[in-house]
Formats: sequence, structure tokens, C-alpha cells
Amino acid sequence: QVQLVESGGGLVQPGGSLRLSCAASGFIFRRYVMSWYRQAPGKERELVATLSVGGSTNYADSVKGRFTISRDNAQNTGYLQMNNLKPEDTAVYYCRAQNNLAYWGQGTQVTVSS
Repeated sequence: QVQLVESGGGLVQPGGSLRLSCAASGFIFRRYVMSWYRQAPGKERELVATLSVGGSTNYADSVKGRFTISRDNAQNTGYLQMNNLKPEDTAVYYCRAQNNLAYWGQGTQVTVSS
């Protein structure tokens, strides 16, 4: 059974940090491009960061220099390190794995507020 399970979300003050995890099972994780998306209330889901099979990364302009995407293929887990969080980063964060098929996690809530 294919699964992507996100964790690590929560409430954090502006300027704080969180690390999201995405645990994969049921498919060969290392062969898939991994991405993180987010969706804020009333807004469309947007791409935050992508990490290719070969290790190339891309980030949305709004998170460059603050977020870092990574993966541990031995642990079948992807990560999103988020630093210097801002209120506008508040959203549900989703991980996605794509090869010829695309799989999504259920999402984890990140709330940045004082």
C-alpha cells in the first residue's frame, strides 16, 4: 500500500523554525522526485520546493534562503527544514512523490503566529 505521511507541523512564533518529515512506503522512494506544496485558506495549492532524484533543488521565491528540502533515501523519508518562519507561511503542507505516477500525503498544518 502506497503511503506518504507528513509530520512535524504545529504552531510556531514568527522567526521560529520547524522541520517537516514525509515518510514514504509502498514504492521505491529514491526513484521519485519529491516536492513540498502548501495551501493556505482560500488560496490555491502552491509549489514550495522540489528535490530531484539526482539531487537538484528548486524553491519558490517566497521561501528561498529560508527553507531547505532534503531526503534520506535509506530511511525513505523526505524533509523540509523551515527557518525564519513568517505569518504568510501559515498553510497546510503536503509532500508529493512523482515518477510516472504521483502520490500525495494527507498534509500537516503549519501555523505561524505570535
